[in-house]
Amino acid sequence: MKDLINKGLAFGLGLAVVSKEQIEKFVDEMVKKGEVSSAESKDLMRELFEKGEAEKKEMNARIHEQLEKFLKDLNIPTKADLERLEKRIQELENKQ
Repeated sequence: MKDLINKGLAFGLGLAVVSKEQIEKFVDEMVKKGEVSSAESKDLMRELFEKGEAEKKEMNARIHEQLEKFLKDLNIPTKADLERLEKRIQELENKQ
């Protein structure tokens, strides 16, 4: 089964960008070719879909991390930085 999942990763751009319909089509083709039984197809489809969802989350986390690094390198203030400054300004205004 792991071999089949790895084979699934090889099609297209990977499971992170593959739709449920594409996964179903891929698994149906494997059933037609006799590479997987009908009974195994649902489990394979579920595993491929779950792996795709996990890859999406991981990809989003990496993109977020890279964007934060990019913004930090450009010395652009974060939302937290701006909120901290707004709070500090409010505190200073209240002192007067």
